[in-house]
Amino acid sequence: MTAAMDKPVRSAGPRLVLIPLVLGQFLMALDSSVMNVSIATVAEDVGTTVTGIQGAITAYTLVMAMLMIPGGKIGGLIGRRRGFMIGCGIYGCGSLTTALAPNLSVLLLGWALLEGVGAALILPAIVALVAGNFPAERRPSAYGLVAAAGAVAIAAGPLIGGVATTYFSWRWVFAGEVVLVAVILVLAARVADAPVGARERLDVVGAVLSAAGLGVFVFGVLRSAEWGWFRPKPDAPAWLGVSMVVWLMLSGVALVLLFLSWETRLSARGGDPLVDPSMLRNRQLTGGLTMFFFQYLVQMGVFFVVPLYLSIALGLSALATGARILPLSLTLLAAAILIPRFLPDVSPRRVVRLGVLALFAGAVAMMAALDADAGPEIVTVPLLLIGLGMGALASQLGSVTVSALPDERSAEVGGVQNAVTNLGASIGTALAGSLLIAAMTSSFLAAIERNPAIPASVTSRATVELEGGAPFLSDEQLDSALDKTHLTPEVKQAAIEENQAARLDGLRAALAVLALSALLALFFTGRIPTTQPRSART
Repeated sequence: MTAAMDKPVRSAGPRLVLIPLVLGQFLMALDSSVMNVSIATVAEDVGTTVTGIQGAITAYTLVMAMLMIPGGKIGGLIGRRRGFMIGCGIYGCGSLTTALAPNLSVLLLGWALLEGVGAALILPAIVALVAGNFPAERRPSAYGLVAAAGAVAIAAGPLIGGVATTYFSWRWVFAGEVVLVAVILVLAARVADAPVGARERLDVVGAVLSAAGLGVFVFGVLRSAEWGWFRPKPDAPAWLGVSMVVWLMLSGVALVLLFLSWETRLSARGGDPLVDPSMLRNRQLTGGLTMFFFQYLVQMGVFFVVPLYLSIALGLSALATGARILPLSLTLLAAAILIPRFLPDVSPRRVVRLGVLALFAGAVAMMAALDADAGPEIVTVPLLLIGLGMGALASQLGSVTVSALPDERSAEVGGVQNAVTNLGASIGTALAGSLLIAAMTSSFLAAIERNPAIPASVTSRATVELEGGAPFLSDEQLDSALDKTHLTPEVKQAAIEENQAARLDGLRAALAVLALSALLALFFTGRIPTTQPRSART
């Protein structure tokens, strides 16, 4: 297999080159969303708890975040196509292991470790292979399609997972991934790769520092919902009265700064740094990376909030929830494909600004439409706007970051780019979730205090029990929980009505912070170039 990957190949046509890269991006994004609707079923099947499965999802995110920058460097050392194919092979082994997993330990090995390592090789290689197979003027369209494939996978994931779990088994999702990996490997054999340059040495110290810094930071972010951002929740770990989330995030930042200091000294001594710190002084690159961060923060926050509204607040099934999210894919694909095709000379900065404004408008529109009597149809127009914004950003940002540096550094750019998107996605999900719960808890407790139908004893008990944050419950779940109490029907109905109002307040708070994040992103668009790249830089 190694010999086959080393053998030079003549690149296939642009469409055939793009197919395995698009499928690879689709596969990576699908795995992050497809099982969210099946967590309880998976937990029961492998003999663990919902917390155990959520831990596996967290571990998968951590492995990717920790290894993304080293994965990009390894791809540059061994060859981008080879790195892509090895990553696919590891990922396929992980999917097969997960499909056959009899218990949580095997599930962690396949899903979190093997798939995470595979993804860390695949994602940076995709960025580099697009740069190596397409001239600069065609990259916006190619990167747009690749990014659109990932976003479509996230939108379609709940629908695919719902269908598999309802009619077959969740294991068929991972078995299908194995088949898809085999198809990608066959098609990737015709993708051209730039020759590997002078043999460099892998910066092991830098790899350890970057992995530790990003891993500790992301782990802190992922624990924010359970531990609290600043003020520790009851029974949560703390130091000096401050939640451990703060200390983990600060430790992560300190390790990243130590990593950059090490890379600077290594570069000054003429060594081979994992990431050349000088690249971070490139305005165009840092501008693109910043916009990637905000895009994924808003994008993943939306993909967290909207399914909660549809499935919990409205009680839709997994299939119906997935179907309601799909309209986002229409405008996303349209913008990602049509903007580069019909406006090849458009200013990237203008497109990015309009895309950010569309994200902002979509979040505000959804926030305004939320109402106690609203149905699932209210998400359609906001999701169309959000899809339009995501597609506009997808059509430009990949080309912006890669064209900022010479093509031979595209694998390195890909590693940093995917590390940044992982950070944005983690923070977006955690921020939306924690604000939703905090706002909902505050609103619910304030409402029951004002409601004369709810006795003071019930209010006092609820205040104590919900101090750590109210669970996001459907009316049926709350009604079932209240049936186990000795409350009167009138009190139970009053509590359900207040829970309905509090749920909407929590959703509005989460959407508000996502809208503000999009607005904040506008202040960083000045680093995006105003002209399209026309030739590869050397």
